Amino acid sequence: MVTRTRVEEVHIIWMTAGLSCDGDTISITAASQPSIEDVLLGAIPGLPKVYLHNPVLAFETGASFLSWWYKAERGELDPFVLVVEGSIPNEKIKAEGYWAALGTDDSGQPIKTNEWIDRLAPKAWAVIAAGTCATYGGIHAMSGNPTGAMGLPDYLGWHWKSWAGNPIVCVPGCPVQPDNFMETVLYLLYQAAGLAPVIPLDDALRPTWLFGQTVHEGCDRAGYFEQGDFATEYGSPKCIVKLGCWGPVVQCNVPKRGWMAGIGGCPNVGGICIGCTMPGFPDKFMPFMDEPPGAKLSSNVTRTYGRVIRTLRQFTNDTLNKEPSWRHTGSELTTGYHPTWKE
Repeated sequence: MVTRTRVEEVHIIWMTAGLSCDGDTISITAASQPSIEDVLLGAIPGLPKVYLHNPVLAFETGASFLSWWYKAERGELDPFVLVVEGSIPNEKIKAEGYWAALGTDDSGQPIKTNEWIDRLAPKAWAVIAAGTCATYGGIHAMSGNPTGAMGLPDYLGWHWKSWAGNPIVCVPGCPVQPDNFMETVLYLLYQAAGLAPVIPLDDALRPTWLFGQTVHEGCDRAGYFEQGDFATEYGSPKCIVKLGCWGPVVQCNVPKRGWMAGIGGCPNVGGICIGCTMPGFPDKFMPFMDEPPGAKLSSNVTRTYGRVIRTLRQFTNDTLNKEPSWRHTGSELTTGYHPTWKE
């Protein structure tokens, strides 16, 4: 690990030139914990001054905008954080042309996305993969695709580290949950400022405090699963595992955190979890609308003992829904109270 003194400024070079829909950039504009405005305007104590260079959100265009890329390449933006959005195509599997690029070189030829990553990643203080496409390949990397697309860890290597010793930080989601991403950025900024230890990541390079639990563990419908009470059609408030929800095995905090301002989250609003935060997405979670293989066995077992649980809980509920017998009118006190002295 390379140590350094507290930094005063951090630039964020945000590439959207991968195979992507720019949905992750759009998503983070809804963040509030923290908001991107609070980070950029210095409203959060202890943070260095932050400059964002994102092609969707920038007011600069053309050569003026790309000048920041060249400054980063020359080492003039030390330190900077490289954010990659979109899956990385394999430019070695075709005879001509290119899959993705940003800007042109002196000869007028497009500068491929891969080339930008090769230029900037070694100079970056930290590298963040934003969204499922950049983290693990996403939709573009599914079986049968012609681009050979992959996530950033597959491109740079799962054990790759920046010059500062930071591993690739993956924040998956299709798109990324806005507060998850901005909270990760906030952590890295505090780390850069010397106010936080190295960011803790799981085996899939995801922040552990965000992806340490399953969808099921934070889902509003989890109690129905425990009781073996499953929805048979959309619109039901019950557990939707038998409609195709992968929540019991998918690591994601969206049901607990919500989508915007604590509201929403796929299963919370009736949508099945399709595993978009997992490295195996989408291939290993298809077909989406079928009951997951493991759910057939687990839900059948749950349905059996769930009936017993529901019966016992109903019995308990019936007894608790009655007031105690001593609450009545009349001359006799039947609460069990015995005065310690007589009047």
